Amino acid sequence: MQARSGAWKHFCTLALGTILALGGGLYLFIVTVDPWDVLPLSPRLPRIPITSNARYTMPALARDPRFDSVMLGTSTSRLIQPAVMDHALGTHFLNMSMNSASPWEQARELDIFLRAHPAPRIVMIDVDAAWCHERPGSLTSPNRPWPEWMYGHPAWTGYLHMASLYALQEATNQFLWLVGLKAQRFGLDGYTSFVPPDDRYDRLRGRVQAAFDHWAPPDNTPAPPGMAGTPPATMALLDSMVGRMPASTIRILWFPPASAFLHGTAGGIAATRLQACRLGVERIAAHQPNVIALDFNHDGPLTENRDNFWDPLHYRLPVARRLMADITAVVQGRPVADPALDRLHDPHDGPDMGRP
Repeated sequence: MQARSGAWKHFCTLALGTILALGGGLYLFIVTVDPWDVLPLSPRLPRIPITSNARYTMPALARDPRFDSVMLGTSTSRLIQPAVMDHALGTHFLNMSMNSASPWEQARELDIFLRAHPAPRIVMIDVDAAWCHERPGSLTSPNRPWPEWMYGHPAWTGYLHMASLYALQEATNQFLWLVGLKAQRFGLDGYTSFVPPDDRYDRLRGRVQAAFDHWAPPDNTPAPPGMAGTPPATMALLDSMVGRMPASTIRILWFPPASAFLHGTAGGIAATRLQACRLGVERIAAHQPNVIALDFNHDGPLTENRDNFWDPLHYRLPVARRLMADITAVVQGRPVADPALDRLHDPHDGPDMGRP
């Protein structure tokens, strides 16, 4: 009996030791690879953004000293390319736009960028449905899994969050890239095209039509009295974000184009909501220094042509190039004849770019 008891104790000790050794080895692997480049003692490896949920990859990019300007928004501004803007403006942009980013998430992103870059040259904020159509929790919580420990806590606390299967998965992906066994998917400046190659558009027209057919229609219920003159509650947060930057920073608040299908009929709730949102942005631009407000999301040839969109919300790459050309022209003080652009507020003919 004692022999059996001794054998059992030996087995348990061996099993426990194996588990601890394996677990310790995996943990050491994770913190050495440091998949999100946030740990203070990890080796300085040439890491890349590796995780599809950009909420995990943006903090490291936001701290990168290469950048002096930033773009914030949802997927409707993900196609704005830092390299194109940099070539025109002499900037070093980081695109921090994320799929389904709530206003609260965008504010947190701005905070972490400003901690590393207290006087950015240009900050672009994409004002789309996330800002214009307030939803429960949009001002107080994230829309997707959010690593709070990356945004508001000392860096060493990251070690407490590395003992997870998710961290192991992403460390493995980062390691596979480091050794050349995995292709890079996400750009080092935050830009990644998420739409199909534009030369496939004609072959995918059926898919585009299906997207329009299945999209929820706008709310055309008659708007209540006074709605057009009452900006959404989200404007207070947007105003606060604009106010966190020094007056020398060029702040660009811009409405990305969506299909006119989403605008709704005049006098309806959808159309009136957008009207109230424009009013809110105009008021912010009028009382804050160095703010440019641009609107591409109004009825016109751009938004009324479905061939400009992959779905009611997401425009094509040629449209993105058109937007970038217009925005850079406004910043440089050059005339813009594009009917797609409505300047809501432009305080300077040619803002000071602060070039050295």
